Amino acid sequence: MPNKKQRRGRPPSRPWWRHWAVPVALALGILFLGYVLSKPKPAGNGQSWKEFSGEKALGHVQALVGLGPRPPGSEAIMKARAYIRQELEANGWQVIEQPFTDDTPRGRVRFVNVIARRPDQPTSEKLFLIGSHYDTKTFDSIRFVGANDGGSSTGALLELGRVLNQHPELAARIELIFFDGEEAYERFSPTDGIFGSRHFATQAQKAKKVDAYRGGIIWDMIGDRDLTITLPLDSPPALAQGIFAAAEALQVRDHFGYANDKMIDDHAPLNVVGIPTIDLIDFDYDSWHTSQDTMDKLSPESLQTVGAVTLYYLSELAFK
Repeated sequence: MPNKKQRRGRPPSRPWWRHWAVPVALALGILFLGYVLSKPKPAGNGQSWKEFSGEKALGHVQALVGLGPRPPGSEAIMKARAYIRQELEANGWQVIEQPFTDDTPRGRVRFVNVIARRPDQPTSEKLFLIGSHYDTKTFDSIRFVGANDGGSSTGALLELGRVLNQHPELAARIELIFFDGEEAYERFSPTDGIFGSRHFATQAQKAKKVDAYRGGIIWDMIGDRDLTITLPLDSPPALAQGIFAAAEALQVRDHFGYANDKMIDDHAPLNVVGIPTIDLIDFDYDSWHTSQDTMDKLSPESLQTVGAVTLYYLSELAFK
């Protein structure tokens, strides 16, 4: 029987696209890997307090100080307010202005508080407010730019807004408030000074929104190179203990202690209406209310210390 020859026909032809499937998949994989590797990652790997930059905060302070004195109602404070709004909105915050007028030793003055919230903030969540005043004291005899007193805390609060934008769940529980009119025209009294925080507290009480807040932290004069945060003696004990614990965890406890007495600052009206609020302030500052309160007195390390302690407290302790 003759041997049968095995037929050697051509293999069936491939669809055209199969020639390119592997190379295209490989190229797409490489592109995706490059995107993942190049995408910016939070420096703290989820630990928000490691992402706060004292240098960035100081840059904001410089921008504000560059506007000159910023007393309530001035052209400079309007520019400061525009700068604050611009930086907040760039980091996903919804900005609400709270204008009002009040009687002062210099007549009726228009003030504007600036409130920043997350657009997706849940209405059922109790908020923690972080505040600073952004005005500078009115002087006729000196040029007062308030690098530390008004500038340092405001610049740091803008940097806090940037960091919180990287942590949406935490940001949704925070409200940032920039108070106008903290400085007294003559001397602190029930009718002079802390105009912005008194108005905010009164409005919250009238609107029955006091219970919407879990607590608050006020920053003031936090940029001094020789940082010594002096908590007022009437600070809410639980808040003080939490701040001290956060400072201990970050090994900066030696920068935090108690003042010798009570203190009038933007925390006071909030405590009066029932929002427990602490004041992180370095009142041991020789250049306070002098023309020497300038940028050279500040340190990015001091701003970073206060920013990091606050973020550690908010992230690890405040909502437990």
